[in-house]
Amino acid sequence: MSAPAVTVVVPIFNEELVLPELLVRLTAVFDANPAVRWGALLVDDGSRDRSVQLIRAHVVRDPRFAFIEFSRNFGFQAALAAGLAHASGEAIITMDADLQDPPECIPELVAAWQAGAAVVLAVRRSRVETGARRLGMDVFHSFFSRISDHPIESNTGTFGLMARAAVDALNAMPERNRFFPGLRAWVGFRTAEISYDRQERAAGQPQQTFLRLVRYAFDGVFSFSYLPLRLLTYTGLIVSGFGFVLGTFYVVRRLLGLEIAVTGFTTLVTLVLFLGGVQLIGIGVLGEYLARVYDEVKKRPAYLIKRKTGLG
Repeated sequence: MSAPAVTVVVPIFNEELVLPELLVRLTAVFDANPAVRWGALLVDDGSRDRSVQLIRAHVVRDPRFAFIEFSRNFGFQAALAAGLAHASGEAIITMDADLQDPPECIPELVAAWQAGAAVVLAVRRSRVETGARRLGMDVFHSFFSRISDHPIESNTGTFGLMARAAVDALNAMPERNRFFPGLRAWVGFRTAEISYDRQERAAGQPQQTFLRLVRYAFDGVFSFSYLPLRLLTYTGLIVSGFGFVLGTFYVVRRLLGLEIAVTGFTTLVTLVLFLGGVQLIGIGVLGEYLARVYDEVKKRPAYLIKRKTGLG
């Protein structure tokens, strides 16, 4: 039997400081496990530093590495989608470039796949992030698991493995606003887990800003849950019910000839602002769903490729 083929997909954006160590550690993993036919596909998402030059030089030296270069920055999810669409291995490993997810765990992912799992999740046993970034991630994972019909495993991210059948199923999804952990959970297939300790970033600053992470969280919520729309319906029913009861109360008092207390300016302003706020929130939620529908119906490509190197 021939050795199994495994491809590692890594999106890259302005990772000049991290790339030398990333390439060295990936190469070391490949060399230490010759029973697998390794490949690595690096997808540059419009980097403005020397990332492209460093990758090209390494691809020339090591034919196991290949390279896709975008025409501009399309975002992390687009780069990940391009890598999955062009990766040719029997199993595909996805990981970030910052080395917080150690490449040395890759053999464990492959072993779980060879044991029969089609999807292998890398679950973070510990992590070094602190502050608002860590709190936001914990809150999002907890919230998403409660509202989604297909909850994701907490303390997981991009790092993991998917067999060819699972990758083909994911690639067949045409949606443009992609939330990779949710899509990976949606396709199903037999799933296994490995545990690891998430490390500090090897060098430089995170390229995913807090605002990008918030937008990413919105993509996850609005792509995999109708709960925001249902909450609007429930809120409307509650407010309407309260208004009907209050209106009935005043009508009955008027018919009975009882004295009606005249509400003051503060009460009126409070009610107007409350109802106006509820309406604006509702319009905003509808706008989020509508914007995603608008993106889908335009059918623009999720990314444009400038150059491919080493893909045969």
